[in-house]
Amino acid sequence: MGTTSDSNITFPLSDKGGEGVGGEEEGTQKENGRLMLADGVADRGPKTPQRTTSGPSVPLGGLRTLVVQQTSLERPRETWSKKMDFLLSVIGYAVDLGNVWRFPYICYQNGGGAFLLPYLLMAVFGGVPLFYMELALGQFHRSGCISIWKHICPIFKGIGFAICIIALYIAFYYNTIMAWALYYLLSSFQPTLPWTTCTNSWNTHNCNRYMSSDHNVSWSNSSTSPAEEFYTRHVLQVHRSPGLHQLGSVSWQLALCLLFIFIIVYFSIWKGVKTSGKVVWVTATFPYLVLVVLLIRGATLPGAWRGVVFYLKPDWEKLLSPGVWIDAAAQIFFSLGPGFGVLLAFASYNPFHNNCYKDALVTSSVNCLTSFLSGFVIFTVLGYMAEMRQQSVDAVAKDAGPSLLFIIYAEAIANMPAATFFAIIFFLMIIMLGLDSTFAGLEGVITAMLDEFPHVLAKRREWFVFGLVCVCYLGALSTLTYGGAFVVKLFEEYATGPAVITVVLLEVIAVSWFYGTKRFCNDIQLMLGFYPGCFWRTCWVAICPCFLLFIIISFLAFPPEVKLFHYKYPQWTTVLGYCIGVSSFICVPAYMFYHLLNAKGTFKQVLENSWCLSRFISVISVPKRMLILPCRN
Repeated sequence: MGTTSDSNITFPLSDKGGEGVGGEEEGTQKENGRLMLADGVADRGPKTPQRTTSGPSVPLGGLRTLVVQQTSLERPRETWSKKMDFLLSVIGYAVDLGNVWRFPYICYQNGGGAFLLPYLLMAVFGGVPLFYMELALGQFHRSGCISIWKHICPIFKGIGFAICIIALYIAFYYNTIMAWALYYLLSSFQPTLPWTTCTNSWNTHNCNRYMSSDHNVSWSNSSTSPAEEFYTRHVLQVHRSPGLHQLGSVSWQLALCLLFIFIIVYFSIWKGVKTSGKVVWVTATFPYLVLVVLLIRGATLPGAWRGVVFYLKPDWEKLLSPGVWIDAAAQIFFSLGPGFGVLLAFASYNPFHNNCYKDALVTSSVNCLTSFLSGFVIFTVLGYMAEMRQQSVDAVAKDAGPSLLFIIYAEAIANMPAATFFAIIFFLMIIMLGLDSTFAGLEGVITAMLDEFPHVLAKRREWFVFGLVCVCYLGALSTLTYGGAFVVKLFEEYATGPAVITVVLLEVIAVSWFYGTKRFCNDIQLMLGFYPGCFWRTCWVAICPCFLLFIIISFLAFPPEVKLFHYKYPQWTTVLGYCIGVSSFICVPAYMFYHLLNAKGTFKQVLENSWCLSRFISVISVPKRMLILPCRN
């Protein structure tokens, strides 16, 4: 059993006889075994001062205060050691590899500086409200993404299970990218970086080191750079796999690199936020130091201005294309990361009255500014590459995704003075950006499962985390094969994106329409002392659902044409990708059916309780005061 904790419940009672029980309800919050009374929430008026005492009733301003001693057998919930632990964890989660490679590429592809307009609009009206909503939900209900639904709307509990499955799928491929970066990091500890020459065993006769200083080298359409061949033929070895239908053997070098990554992950999160909150002081701050160093170095390179102009030069006609707005919406959504259960988990370890509103604004602003800063870091170096190759920046920046980091940027670093130093700090930065997101993603799953099954897992956290890490490692083995890069691309495009957006759409609808925006805002007022304004309420009720529906419809109307290197994904792989995505989302209707099948009572009672149509039970009546109890299973 958990440790016991005592708490006081304060009931303001009228001096008039016989008016102490029965009547309306208004707001409670359970925090570490305490049942807290919300006084004056619904009418949003000034609160009547109350005094808590362990003695008999004491008259105070026409009210008497009744104190009830309550003993709870629940374990006290773990909390962050410091406020900065929480902020750095959220920033480290939101600022990931996508900020470095995806935003700069999407920005220049969709009109340069003109892209910032739809990006900011989507952030203000879609991304930040969702970010704020999840932080507030997690902090108020102090639960993970599964058990939180018993407080909101029980029949939607399948959303929590779907989020956990999506998090596992992400862990299957996301950490493999860190394994690639670790391989590059280990290869960087030598005087001559191995991706700068064409004399290695993996190079082909098409390998050419093409820079302005190499006057005897001619570049053709069939030519490849040493950096490209190091990435594709030595690290990934994709030339040994014809496609997804024949992945080939597991690369033992990458398997060892990934094992090392998961060992770091395990010992960073096995004890909870007390340990991970300390690790992020390094993993969340070091990337910013490296970005500043790389920005200063890139700005001093010849041709850097060409890259910056190419990055920011606005093309206003691009704004007339719906694809630009689709990319802006998708980028801000996946950058801030609502819907993955992480924000709910992190916020659940906050003090109840922590100002999560301010946290949401600060962390989302830092995330967006980091994306913008990363664009300068990337494009100053691309401008340098264009100058050295005597090509246009557009020709140099043809690669997107991981190739932008592992081919183009790696080659640029190799041609800088002090190349070894810059290669080491760059790939360390990539690893740490990925580690933060992995810590967060797995913590979302761990918190959800421990809150849902506390009697089984609460005292066995270390073993549960060990089992979870082992499952993630085994699930990632397919991405470590010779055709593993094809699997990573498949997961990235189909298995997680559409599913998580649909899950978040249902989450917003459940909170705003079923739980009720007014009740949700009352919860926020109880925590923070102020009522959310009209802007936030409008976003939660209407704009955010439309924002998410827009992304889903766009994805279905314009499905991406998936291609990696020279391999074009066949039609059956698209079906496979959608099946993987549906396998997580199917938890939502499956749990609805299970819940209705096992619920007790008449059909009408089952519907009312499941959908929280009759949510609140009257327990005490006082003049203009109510006590609200959330609907339970």
